[in-house]
Amino acid sequence: MNQHAHTVEKIGGTSMSRSAELLNSLFLKGGEDPYNRIFVVSAYGGITDLLLEQKKSGEPGVYARFSNASNDLGWSNALNRVMTAMNDAHRKVLEAPGDVREADDFVRERIEGARSCLIDLQRLCSYGHFRLSQHMGIIRELLSGLGESHSAYVTTLLLRRAGINARLVDLGGWRDEREVTLEERIDDGMRDIDVTRELPIVTGYAQCSEGLMSLYDRGYSEVTFSRVAAQTGAAEAIIHKEFHLSSADPKLVGLENVRKLGHTNYDVADQLSNMGMEAIHPSAAKTLRQARIPLRVTNAFEPADPGTLIDDSAGKEPRVEIVTALDVFALEVFEQDMVGVKGYDATILQALTRHRVSIVAKSSNANAITHYLDASLKRVKRVESDLVAEYPTASVTARGLSVVAAIGRDLKGLNALGRGLGALDNAGIVPVAVQQGPRNVDIQFVLTREDADIAVKVLHETLIAQGIAAAPPGGNKGPDDAEKCEPRLVA
Repeated sequence: MNQHAHTVEKIGGTSMSRSAELLNSLFLKGGEDPYNRIFVVSAYGGITDLLLEQKKSGEPGVYARFSNASNDLGWSNALNRVMTAMNDAHRKVLEAPGDVREADDFVRERIEGARSCLIDLQRLCSYGHFRLSQHMGIIRELLSGLGESHSAYVTTLLLRRAGINARLVDLGGWRDEREVTLEERIDDGMRDIDVTRELPIVTGYAQCSEGLMSLYDRGYSEVTFSRVAAQTGAAEAIIHKEFHLSSADPKLVGLENVRKLGHTNYDVADQLSNMGMEAIHPSAAKTLRQARIPLRVTNAFEPADPGTLIDDSAGKEPRVEIVTALDVFALEVFEQDMVGVKGYDATILQALTRHRVSIVAKSSNANAITHYLDASLKRVKRVESDLVAEYPTASVTARGLSVVAAIGRDLKGLNALGRGLGALDNAGIVPVAVQQGPRNVDIQFVLTREDADIAVKVLHETLIAQGIAAAPPGGNKGPDDAEKCEPRLVA
């Protein structure tokens, strides 16, 4: 593609489901020049859950049902539900009957193609020489790509109908027999595109020899987004969400009390990702950092607002920028004879990796190792079962807790840990555990789930609201300052 000072912009699934509302303000830029941008789109909200599994609850989708099937076609009925959901999604976006018919045909061709592939694979694996387990990674890739190809195709129809020279860039590799790397796939897709006169709509999923799903699972669209930005030499990478990055959940602390971050760095973005807020996937952040491309996170429905800039800069002064909570499971392995014996932690990590469980934090002492996990109860139970079999004399337990984190670019000298503990004590909250690392970018308070919401309010008031109120009047105004969210902003 021709090199220009352009931006690469990603739209998440929830915002994509409301893309008709974004047509004039975001895509058409309110009548300004709509070009010199590349859009990377996610599947419409809920579609990937139906194709794979529900992200939080683990409720099975097509992939999970197919992986557990022998000869039954329960997965095929699930695929029918995906087709219905896709058709419903693009009918909310498209108005022209011809565009709706084209989108219907596109969905039918992709869904029936996937169904034929799965039937053939199921038949092949009925013979003893072939194992379904050897192909499940490829099937997961195939299914996940259907959602982004659909949303990109529909968005291209929507924009062309509005008079924009939109160009579909489907990186999904549908019926492509070549074996290419991610870099080659992107280069091939972006070849001959002139961003000054075309608006590329790129799929968040890219089929490649590395296997994005095996490496990044559901974070693949942000990895594609960051690689497109790096390979095309973008001036800035932008993620459009349905809310601003703010100092806490407005529903917990009150809309009048939250502050938009305004400016932060990639260290904070990584901590937010660890806490399930998904500002950006850590691997995607690494790509942008290495390419020296700043990231901006905006509210898609407030295009005039500059949002939050994320780069490598340090804060002007130490402060807590955000307080957030995440429900976790505390998986504890207690063994009286653990002290001095090597291998316990490695075995636990192998089990967690095998069951694709995300670790939020961990702690250990002489005879106990505790991992705080962001996963469904079903997966945690599977890990627990594996560890009981591995260590029959150990006590392996799992219980639901919450991690409440206070995060900032620089927490040195704030005594945020002591102040936070004091505030929780005044509120009658006793932490289960507390930890702060030497890098001084976050403090984690492990609490019962019943105390988490109150703790967020208490810590936000103590560590953020009071800190901002105590700042010198009129001092340090600029992008580093948190900005008060107006009443129209919602998370």
